[in-house]
Amino acid sequence: MTEDHLDRIDRNILAALLRDARLSMAELGRKVGLSKTPVMARVRRLERDGFIRGYSAIVDRERMGQGHIAFVQVKLSDTRSAALDAFNKAALSVPEIEQCHMIASSFDYLLKVRTKDIAAYRRVLGERISALPHVAQTSTYVAMETVKDR
Repeated sequence: MTEDHLDRIDRNILAALLRDARLSMAELGRKVGLSKTPVMARVRRLERDGFIRGYSAIVDRERMGQGHIAFVQVKLSDTRSAALDAFNKAALSVPEIEQCHMIASSFDYLLKVRTKDIAAYRRVLGERISALPHVAQTSTYVAMETVKDR
C-alpha cells in the first residue's frame, strides 16, 4: 500500500499517534470519529502495511547523560556498492550514532552522534567513527542548543 491509498481517517490516525502514541484505542477513535473496534482495525492495518513502524518513548537525553550532540559529515574513499554496504553495516554497530543518512552532496554521509560530553565525542570520533570502513575524512558540527526535536 502506498501513501496514495491512505484516506483522511488513516491520515488523521497517523497524525494523532505522532502527537501522542499512548492514546488508547477509545481516545484515538474519538479523535478521528470512529468507535474503538474500527480504529483498532485501521491501526493494525497501518502497522501491517508499514506506515506505523513502532512506538517509542521520548526520553530526556540530557538527564540520561547523552546531552552532547554532534553532526558529522563523512566522506568515504570508495563509494561503490560493497563499500557503502560495509560502511552502513558497521555504522549500525556504533551505539553513539543516533542517525545515519546517505547524502547527495560533496560528502557521503551525515551522522547525528550523541555522547556525554566533548571528551567522550572525541573518543568516539577517533576510535569508532574514523575506524569505520572506507572513511577518508570527517567534519564535525557541534549543536549548541536543540530548538526543535520532532
